Amino acid sequence: MAVPLPRTMVAALCAGLAATLLTTAPARAEQRSHTWTVSEAAHAPRARISLDDTTGTLSLSVTREGRTVVEPSPVGIVTEQADLSQGLRFLHRRDRTVDEHYRAKSGKRLDRRVHMNETRLSFATAAGARLDLVVRASADGIAYRYVLPAGYGDVLGESSAFTLPPDAGAWLSTYRVDNEGQFNQYTAATAPTGAYSDQALFATDGGYTLLAESDLTGSYSGARLAHTQGTGTYRIELADARVHTDGPLATPWRAMITGDLATVTQSTFTDDLAPRSKVADTSWIRPGTVLWTWLAGGRTAGQSLAAQKAYVDYAAQHHWPYEAVDSGWYFKKDEWDVTDPDWQTNSWMPELVDYARAKGVGIVVWIHQRDLDTPEERAQWLPTLERWGVKGVKIDFMNSEAQSMFQWYDTILAETAAHHLMVDFHGATLPKGIQRTWPQVMTMEAVGGEEKRTNTATHLTTLPFTRNVIGSMDFTPGGFQRVGLRPNSDAAEVGLTVVYESGLQMFAGTPESYDARPLARDFLDQEPAAWDDTRLLAGSPGQEAVLARRSGDRWFLGGVYAGAARTATVPLTLGGGRWLVETVRDGADGLVQDRQVLNGGDELTVDVVANGGFAGIACRWHPGVTTCYR
Repeated sequence: MAVPLPRTMVAALCAGLAATLLTTAPARAEQRSHTWTVSEAAHAPRARISLDDTTGTLSLSVTREGRTVVEPSPVGIVTEQADLSQGLRFLHRRDRTVDEHYRAKSGKRLDRRVHMNETRLSFATAAGARLDLVVRASADGIAYRYVLPAGYGDVLGESSAFTLPPDAGAWLSTYRVDNEGQFNQYTAATAPTGAYSDQALFATDGGYTLLAESDLTGSYSGARLAHTQGTGTYRIELADARVHTDGPLATPWRAMITGDLATVTQSTFTDDLAPRSKVADTSWIRPGTVLWTWLAGGRTAGQSLAAQKAYVDYAAQHHWPYEAVDSGWYFKKDEWDVTDPDWQTNSWMPELVDYARAKGVGIVVWIHQRDLDTPEERAQWLPTLERWGVKGVKIDFMNSEAQSMFQWYDTILAETAAHHLMVDFHGATLPKGIQRTWPQVMTMEAVGGEEKRTNTATHLTTLPFTRNVIGSMDFTPGGFQRVGLRPNSDAAEVGLTVVYESGLQMFAGTPESYDARPLARDFLDQEPAAWDDTRLLAGSPGQEAVLARRSGDRWFLGGVYAGAARTATVPLTLGGGRWLVETVRDGADGLVQDRQVLNGGDELTVDVVANGGFAGIACRWHPGVTTCYR
């Protein structure tokens, strides 16, 4: 005869069964419908992955709070031995949480916390070829990558694409190998047929979305976006027709940074996706402001020790920690013999480094990539520069997104770290998470910067929401002497030094142009190049951008505008209490400075000229505080 169970045990068993049903029913429903969702939290962006039962093809869409971010878009990859873009069947799902903390050396904030939910979906073809699709979701983005076992041969291409609503706003830069194109505004469908940089920004009902890439190494090839006018689809097109692989492969992350405009602008998502730092001791990596001499005197200054010493003197006088010597300081590649052990004695650089060191100034030197493209050349240059005491290298003219160039990046990154040389890449790829993995990378160009004569105020006010979102940007602001060659006002030029983040913030002006604008010069004297926090105070891509960046207990403000003169109103969302705000703006006869005491949350008002802007410093106010300057 059966013995009845105690009521308490029955209740416990029923509760356990109910819990089991609740947790397994959604998973079983997902398997029947062949759809899976991944999200970090209820109000965060949500990825939905679907498998078509008929074709065996995968698609991925993104929503945010129930509204469209990215429409269902193709997902898949094709290799020599396997077509993993169709004919797939589902095998299993595995979930985990990514929870990390790391310290950066530069960027929007030094202290970073990462929390993502990760789902790995495993598929196979009828022939048994395997594909894992790994999807990560955080509060500010969705990303996915492909993971393949060894033995599938070279990659021939991806079917990956991003499909936006046709009427979505689009800010796009025509693809160039140096990533220095101008940003223009279209809708997703009306953009002309062609190739675009993968740093593309879109606005949909679900908010803003910036496409990007992370964790790209020499195991793969760089990507661009291919678009056909009349559609909202942007396909991933690799730089190489064939990507060589001889083992297991994890492709770069295809990232969608998404949220409201502040979330996108303040995001560190592409860094968060990247591998941890490979540099154990980072104490020698020190961000800072730089007196850059190229636009201040060009090649003639680069070849003159006397001129460079004068620049060092100016940097020391203003406590700017670095001076950068650009092209022209060393012989061309065919004019020096790397087999000669005394080749470097022909250079005046050691004398300049010693001179600068005595004045508390570090030297950064320009060097062409072609002079570092072989092991023999790197073995000559890098130990020599370290022995001289050079602090960093500005390496120029990579101009390629091919796999072979990323293999070179892998090598030069490891070797510059070994020789304690900070790096500024020009004519380069986009950051792609590189600054987390290799924190000696202080900045990268990959932008239509100060030296371009084709810039517009619209372009300048788009960059904070596109290129500068994904990593430090060597725009080289501060070229006050370039009146008529730049589209903005003097106050806007000061503001750019805050609006644009760069671990080595290279000022492009001449000493004479700074001294003619003492309010600009004094502001630059106050400015750091490493930030504890970043906030977007106001903005609209192509129209205005006002950012606040905190260093210690002070907030630095920068605002840039495109279009007609106006009285700008900016919410002072820096925290409660009272603030002294000192701003530099354009006046009738040059730059002027204003001081206001405001409550946190009040509106800061600034008169802005056409295509103008402002810069400012905010600090806590109490009786007796008269300035934020130190």
